[in-house]
Amino acid sequence: MEGEQLIENSRIIMEDIGDHITANCLAIAQIVIEMDEMARQVYNDTAFSKIQVAAELAVKNSSTVIPGVHVVAFDFISLSQEQQDDRLIYQLQLKAIHKTGIETQALYGISVAGLSLKEFIGSKGKVRIGAPQIIKSNSPYSTDKRMFPSGLTAAVVVCSDSISDGSKTDAAGKAIIAELEKYQIKVNHYQVIPDEKEIISQCATSLSKEHHLLIYTGGTGLSLRDVTPEALEPLIHRRIPGIEEAIRAYGQQRVPFAMLSRSLVGTIGNCLVMAIPGSTKGASESMKAVFPHLLHVFKILRGQTQH
Repeated sequence: MEGEQLIENSRIIMEDIGDHITANCLAIAQIVIEMDEMARQVYNDTAFSKIQVAAELAVKNSSTVIPGVHVVAFDFISLSQEQQDDRLIYQLQLKAIHKTGIETQALYGISVAGLSLKEFIGSKGKVRIGAPQIIKSNSPYSTDKRMFPSGLTAAVVVCSDSISDGSKTDAAGKAIIAELEKYQIKVNHYQVIPDEKEIISQCATSLSKEHHLLIYTGGTGLSLRDVTPEALEPLIHRRIPGIEEAIRAYGQQRVPFAMLSRSLVGTIGNCLVMAIPGSTKGASESMKAVFPHLLHVFKILRGQTQH
């Protein structure tokens, strides 16, 4: 009880990124510094070498200084300079395979570079440090929304004997609907059916004609009644193994039994059909593994991309 109260009253100071996918992250920060004649005479390559070290240390230690900043294993840190008359331009470039953006670390590092220059010049000249800014960045969830089409409709089908006969209530299907609604996908159809191959196939045949996206949850395990993949595979026109692999890889990093899932993804006509686990956790994680980036498939199906 005390532990629950502590959690309830606690302040979240670091974003939970446990559900995020990892991707190639980039951040380039820039700062413009104005120096008078005396400062320019003092500034040299030795100073820049020290400032490079200071910027690198700042980036690597940003999580110990700024609350909420995650620890990042950086793959690349580079501070470059360009001199223009009485101006000095520093650019700090960071690269990492990470779950969230690295802009804060870049801004902190470039700020320390400017302050280190100020400290090096000291009273020997005048230095004016401009505002640090991000001039380029990307992260796993910064993808341009224009990559994803709008107006998509979906159907969600829950395959479960126990839920269909009323012994249990559905949570996985509701979790899928909640994820779809995050991306403005309208769920026009929600249905619970037993684990029967014929019923599963009939639903796929009819619903795939009326929706852009058809998601089955349940029946992807290894029990004798788990027949969703067997029911759908003969109907699939084109399998998409990459999406299946992404779902299993994401799950395997979190649950060692994810490798036992037989998730299936493919197209029936222009409808994308997915069969994912029936547990609430498995269904939710499967959605988080591939959304929103999976939505790009609809632009491909519509011929709206150039290759």
